[in-house]
Amino acid sequence: MKKIIILGAGMVGKAMAIDLSKKHEVMSTDIDVNSLNYLSENYNIKTQVLDVTNEKELSKAIKPFDIVVSAVPGFLGLQTMIQVIKNKKNLVDISFLPEDVLHLDQLAKENNVTVIMDCGVAPGMPNIIAGYHNEKMKIENFEYMVGGLPIVRTFPFEYKAPFSPCDVIEEYTRPARYVENSKMIVKPAMSDTEFIDFDNVGTLEAFNSDGLRSLIFTLSNIPNMKEKTLRYPGHINMIKALKAAGFLDYETIKVKGKEISPFDFTSEILFKIWKLEPEEQEFTIMRIILKGEENGLKKEIIYDLHDKYDAKEKLSSMARTTGFTATAAVNMVLNDVFAKKGVFPPELVGKYPECFTYMINYLKERNIHYKKMEKVL
Repeated sequence: MKKIIILGAGMVGKAMAIDLSKKHEVMSTDIDVNSLNYLSENYNIKTQVLDVTNEKELSKAIKPFDIVVSAVPGFLGLQTMIQVIKNKKNLVDISFLPEDVLHLDQLAKENNVTVIMDCGVAPGMPNIIAGYHNEKMKIENFEYMVGGLPIVRTFPFEYKAPFSPCDVIEEYTRPARYVENSKMIVKPAMSDTEFIDFDNVGTLEAFNSDGLRSLIFTLSNIPNMKEKTLRYPGHINMIKALKAAGFLDYETIKVKGKEISPFDFTSEILFKIWKLEPEEQEFTIMRIILKGEENGLKKEIIYDLHDKYDAKEKLSSMARTTGFTATAAVNMVLNDVFAKKGVFPPELVGKYPECFTYMINYLKERNIHYKKMEKVL
């Protein structure tokens, strides 16, 4: 039994704590005591109120533990990662931090630690899958589309946020990078909308978002790569209207003598509207498509994920699919299935067949299935 500390007890942080507590000693931390009470009252999980921005307190909190899991909001991710590395602790991170952290590789090596970043459902599993197949085939096209949506569609947004609303809004504001003919293209988020049909779900709307992240640099041999976010049709027009009106601007404005950021204001308002209620039914949908040549044959390989709310454990699908990808990585590190030192995006973990197989099987054991379809073109 190992000792694990989880920074952040939101929906995903809770799911990870519950999963890991079945075989390990787990400490869950958060700045909000209400988030911690549910875990301490219902599971064999220790809790601690912790402000990760207090470097001294963070160092003290993580000292007794074998590995750290970071599930803090994206804007806190980078500094948290740096502090964990400097404290010589292995780390699995799902914070969706906006900065490029590959430059921390040398710092991690100097401190003899393993850091697996972006290790959620997406980014995360598409990277693992891309890394695995990149070793086996010459990939010419890689793309994936992903979304977490409520089953009940409620006007006007027909959306609920299964994780930090400010991180969701980042998907609508960060310029989207993709690769076309081996060149990086940058377009506004929410561009190139298209409708895509999914079995048992119906028609969804896909739009450009900045989900490729490290793949642009680590798998630069792939000439065409793209990532899109999925929503119910019509949702994006509403977000575009908010953006056009200035509600997503970061620069502060003065309102009745007070400085206020429209982005912060909008996040606060949308948090209430988008809050996923306890036991609310939702699902995660993802499609990963690889095209290329393997053993002299032109192939198309598709992985489909369609996961639903777990009524037994009372865990949202997004919390499960994101959190259990991370807990699989935690167990891989603890069991020395992956023991390399440095900072690793998931594709540099998935390239090893034993890691890819471990991930797929770990998720399958938790009833999360990536259905693979393969055809010769």
